[in-house]
Amino acid sequence: MIRLLVAAALALAGCVGPVASGPARYANPVLDDNFPDPAVLRAPDGFYYSYATQGEVDGRMQNIQAARSRDLVNWERTGDALPVKPGWARETQDFWAPDVVHRDGRYFLYYSAKPDAALTDPDRGLCLAVATAERPEGPFTDSGRPLQCGEGFVNIDPFAYDDPATGKRLLYWGSGFGPIKVQELAEDRVSFLPGSRPIDLVHVIRDEDPANYQRLVEGAWIVRREGWYYLFYSGDNCCGPNAHYAVMVARSRSATGPFETLAEATGAADSVILERRGRWIAPGHNSVVEDAAGDHWLLYHAVDARRPRSRASDEVNSRRVMLLDRIVWRDGWPRVAGNGPSTGPRGAPAVR
Repeated sequence: MIRLLVAAALALAGCVGPVASGPARYANPVLDDNFPDPAVLRAPDGFYYSYATQGEVDGRMQNIQAARSRDLVNWERTGDALPVKPGWARETQDFWAPDVVHRDGRYFLYYSAKPDAALTDPDRGLCLAVATAERPEGPFTDSGRPLQCGEGFVNIDPFAYDDPATGKRLLYWGSGFGPIKVQELAEDRVSFLPGSRPIDLVHVIRDEDPANYQRLVEGAWIVRREGWYYLFYSGDNCCGPNAHYAVMVARSRSATGPFETLAEATGAADSVILERRGRWIAPGHNSVVEDAAGDHWLLYHAVDARRPRSRASDEVNSRRVMLLDRIVWRDGWPRVAGNGPSTGPRGAPAVR
C-alpha cells in the first residue's frame, strides 16, 4: 500500500507545471567587479543580461560591459557588447550607462559616448547613441551617427521604454545638472520622431544643503504598476572623493508626465528610497526587474568601503560593484527595506 501511495504521489507531482525556485539565499554584492550603471534585460533565451559602463576586464578595456545570469544572483561575463567603436568616436573612451531592449527580433543598445570632435572642441560634450545586434550579448553595431549631441554631460543615461497605454516608443535621458527628459522615438528606433520635442520630467533642486541628493538627477528607469508610472532616478555624485549618491522616485499617471516626486506627494524631506548604509557607499543608478513570483528587484551599483578602488592608482570610490535588493510596495510607493543596501544573507529572487 505504501509503495502504491508513493507511486501515486510521484505521478501527481509529474503533472504539475514548473515551480518557481532559485538560490535559497544570497548576499551582496552579486557581481564583485567594477560594473557601473547596470541595466537589466530578460531575454528570450531565459537569461537575465546586465549591461554596464565601460571598464577594464583582464587588462583590456571593454566599451560596454555585459554579463548574464539565470537567477539574478550568479553572473558570468559575456564579453564586450560593443567591441568596435563607432566611426564618430574612435579616438575617445567614454562609453557610459547603456540600456538594451528587445523589439521585433532585434536588440537595441542605447548608450552615451564622447565624439572625436570633443578632442579639439571643448564645447562638444557627450552624445546619445544607438547600436543594434541579433543576440543579447552582441556584438552590437552602431547605427552610424549619434542620436543627439550637446554640451557637457547632458546627453547621458538613456532608457528606452514602449508605453503600453499609447504605443509610443520613448527615450528618457538626462543629467548635466539639467532635468530628466523624455522624447518619442521614430519607428526605426534609431532616431527621434520628426516633429517631436523633449519634455522635462524631474528637475534639480538647487541648494547647498549637503544632504541634498537632487542637485543632479540622472539614471532614469520606468516601471508601470497599477496604473502608475514610477520613475526611478539617481543623484547627486556617483563616485570619487565626494561621492554622495542615492536612488529616488517619482510617479505619474502618464509615461510623459507630469511626475510628482515622493517628497512632493508625501511631505517627506526627500524622495530617497536607497542611500548609503554600512559599508556600501553611494548606491544608485538602478534598473528594475520582475522575478518569477512577480516581485520587483532593484539592481544597482555601490562602492564597497572595504575596497573602494580597483588599483592603488585609481581614484577613491571609483570601483562600483553590482548589488541586488528586493522592492516592497507600501501606500502606492516602492521602498527598499531600511532605505539602504542589504547586508548578510537573505531570500533570493524566484526563478523558473
